[in-house]
Amino acid sequence: MTGATRAEKEQRGAGGRFRRFLERLSSSEEDLHSQELRQEADSTGCTRIAACGDRQIVRVTGTLRTVTLRPRAGVPTLEAELFDGSAALDVVWLGRRAIAGIEPGRGLIAWGRISMHHGRPVMFNPKYELRPLGQE
Repeated sequence: MTGATRAEKEQRGAGGRFRRFLERLSSSEEDLHSQELRQEADSTGCTRIAACGDRQIVRVTGTLRTVTLRPRAGVPTLEAELFDGSAALDVVWLGRRAIAGIEPGRGLIAWGRISMHHGRPVMFNPKYELRPLGQE
């Protein structure tokens, strides 16, 4: 039986912690933020956007990067880009010019059906929950 001794396991564990510490020091702020968003998605039981498939009903969470008013066929449309650290998702509310609390930098949990539009995942008129400020 070839098992590692307790001292060897502790040494590898310490080396692993030190390596993770060095990775965090050498990572950019954007990488660290992306990692935090991915961990939040996992801890809240949400699906990562990168793992979402076309026409799948999902629950996703992340931070709104952009919010834009863009008319579609003469109808006002509020569009936001939700980023969860793995990928971005366009969230679209048809017939809306503004929604209180929907602003860049705000945390959001959204659930609904994903569709693909020009190769990007899109969720139209999702049910959503705004994350409390200070927890983004």
